[in-house]
Amino acid sequence: MADNKQTAPGPMAGIRVLDIATFIAAPYAAAILGEFGAEVIKIENPRGGDPWRRYGTPTELDDASLAWLTEARNKKSITLNLRQPAGAEVFKKLVRSADVICENFRPGTLEKWGIGWHVLKAINPRLVLMRITGYGQTGPYRDRPGFARIAHAFGGLTHLSGLPGETPVTPGSTSLADYMSGLYGAVGILMALRHRDATGIGQVVDMALYESVFRALDEIVPRFARDGFVRPPEGSGTVNACPHGHFLAGDGKYLSIACTTDKMFARLTAAMARPDLWQLFGQQADRLASRQQVIAEVTNWTTSMDRKAVLHRCVDHEVPAGAINSIADIFDDPHFRARGDMVAVTVPGIGAVTVPGVFPKLSETPGHISSLGPRLASSNGAIYGQELGYSPAQLERFKEQGII
Repeated sequence: MADNKQTAPGPMAGIRVLDIATFIAAPYAAAILGEFGAEVIKIENPRGGDPWRRYGTPTELDDASLAWLTEARNKKSITLNLRQPAGAEVFKKLVRSADVICENFRPGTLEKWGIGWHVLKAINPRLVLMRITGYGQTGPYRDRPGFARIAHAFGGLTHLSGLPGETPVTPGSTSLADYMSGLYGAVGILMALRHRDATGIGQVVDMALYESVFRALDEIVPRFARDGFVRPPEGSGTVNACPHGHFLAGDGKYLSIACTTDKMFARLTAAMARPDLWQLFGQQADRLASRQQVIAEVTNWTTSMDRKAVLHRCVDHEVPAGAINSIADIFDDPHFRARGDMVAVTVPGIGAVTVPGVFPKLSETPGHISSLGPRLASSNGAIYGQELGYSPAQLERFKEQGII
């Protein structure tokens, strides 16, 4: 495990983010900024907070699942009912000092609450508003609800997943599009902030969940536009290279081998001590034409020894290969430990909780995890009382009225 000591101010220090979103995509974008020094204020519904708090594996804390602790890292929590006019007015006060707002409500929701973009930018012209929805802010499907699983399907990724002729499977994880879209959202925020710092003008970052997976389909778009080819599900391989897929080892474990070029295949045949295969299939076109024979030869080799031995031979011959790891394999792998890819953080009431580390790794201003997901409303006093100046009596009235 990596240590969790902060060595320098983060590059996003001085940036204030208001995270009014729920679940994963937009909150993940906010979390990335928080890992690198931004102050992230999570604004939640007073009635139970973000549903993500109770999604997944529960812990000793009734409002903090393991999913919440992991993805709400480095955030402060305040409660505010944005649906009430009084709550919207309080929110407007927070907007004055904000640099970024992250939201993922369906299009028109903020406008219905009286805090749409035209209202927000009038309050703070330097503001950046990041909006992530299923289908984006425009287009005929803009009002449809969307989740990552739907984005995978609509964006073209699910069609490619699974074995030919069988039911398409979930690509990667059910939340893949959320994380990918959140990452795109964070990139959009950074570009918008750079423009804002140069011009003084904020803007809207508009991201649709399906667009992040659609962007990751390599040549499928130009290929269809060129000749109408519809790439089918590929199972564990790919139509463009061979051998390039997943192979069983003699101990029942799987590994991945990727020979995208003739040079890589030459290395593999050397590792296999099979120069005859290089003579027969040295050109990619020949391997693709005889795909099943090539895959059978490689499988015969990988199943002749255990996975560790196969990987050792591949590494010795510089063949791109890797174990298909379970999470148990990952916890046991020295490379993950050496890179500090997992961090243990102490959570009061629970103890040490291990979570993924911070990526990417910056040499001068690395990211940092100061805390995991906060308790609901734990920063109400600091934000509303100390910063905005509401008296204890006013805050008590807000609670009674369901505003906070």
